[in-house]
Amino acid sequence: MSEPELDIIVYGASGFVGKLLAEYLVKNAPAGIKIGLGGRSLEKLAEVRATLGAAAAELPLVIADADDPTALKVLAMRTRVVATTVGPYAKYGHALAHACAAAGTDYVDLTGEVLFHRDSIDANHDLAVSTGARIVHSCGFDSIPSDLGVHVLHKLVQADDAGEMTDTTLVVTSLRGGISGGTIDSVRNQIDVSKDDARLRKLAASPYSLSPDREREPDLGRQSDVTVVDGRKISPSLKGWKAPFFMASYNTRVVRRSNALRDWAYGKKFKYSEVMSVGSSVISPVVAGGVALGLGALIAGLALPPTRFLLDKVLPAPGEGPSEDAQKKGHFTLDVFTVTTTGARYRSRVRAQGDPGYSATAVMLGESALSLAVDSAEDTSLPKAAGVLTPSTALGDVLVERLRSAGFEISAKKL
Repeated sequence: MSEPELDIIVYGASGFVGKLLAEYLVKNAPAGIKIGLGGRSLEKLAEVRATLGAAAAELPLVIADADDPTALKVLAMRTRVVATTVGPYAKYGHALAHACAAAGTDYVDLTGEVLFHRDSIDANHDLAVSTGARIVHSCGFDSIPSDLGVHVLHKLVQADDAGEMTDTTLVVTSLRGGISGGTIDSVRNQIDVSKDDARLRKLAASPYSLSPDREREPDLGRQSDVTVVDGRKISPSLKGWKAPFFMASYNTRVVRRSNALRDWAYGKKFKYSEVMSVGSSVISPVVAGGVALGLGALIAGLALPPTRFLLDKVLPAPGEGPSEDAQKKGHFTLDVFTVTTTGARYRSRVRAQGDPGYSATAVMLGESALSLAVDSAEDTSLPKAAGVLTPSTALGDVLVERLRSAGFEISAKKL
């Protein structure tokens, strides 16, 4: 087969996050990297291209509807990497991921949908292994900070010969950003898909729903994603009680898949959870409990037609996003704490400026695509892997260094 004419196609470039991604790549891709803008509307893609400046004036526009497998096959064959922002992925992502797996084209997306990710593993992993494609889901705030935070922690523990990781907890130390309409829509879609199917509900709830081999996963007892915990149980230095983190039900499964794909290198007793700080005052247990109740109420509300109707009036719609000024004021700091089988304690930190779900996510997805388009071509230190992978198992240290160069802090230390 001839070499693809493009290096990266941004699929969904006329959407809110898609445009942010296109802007980032036009500004930051190395000279010679050929970028195309993909979507279903030529007119809208042309409008986006016109806003990207003179450097983007000749970017190819690639037309393909998410429901047209033939057009998606042609799109996948025209490029080395597809970066897609078109969700919910359970509605619009299956055909594109499969087209890339079949063509041997690398693929990155922003999904935070357990059931879509599981379906993609079942449909595409073996095929992608055979073609050499790297299908890398969850390359935004879901779930790069979680996955790379544990990745760098593991590397330091390994370098210190400090045993295996056991109880490991990500703590959202600080967070400022808007609620993503796309994320809310993904939650709605997963509720709709599974509400009448007990098998799917059980699969979504399983802590190892994304594992390559669930039979080999260790039995570590109950692992709840809706947990309220005293910070001192996570690390002696932490004050205040911690509340459930609303993205934990997805991120935790991605991190556990990374462990399994690495033949449980993090540890057979590796137990992972995610929580968020609500302050350290004496009322922090009450606040944390209130957050837990609120999250439960939101899910229940979206599951019931009368309350969903009301929630849909106030929650952001897909394709909407914060102003440029609000995006710049956003930020996040995530700390990952672990204790090893030798009793040593470690902490990693992932921190960045920019709205987590929008501007910072555009950086993460953009650098993921560039890792595959640039570093793969240079045959550098990308992991030698193919199939349906996680950010850390597909991109590893290459993505860590790229994000550091883009202004992220990704660090680890012994406590």
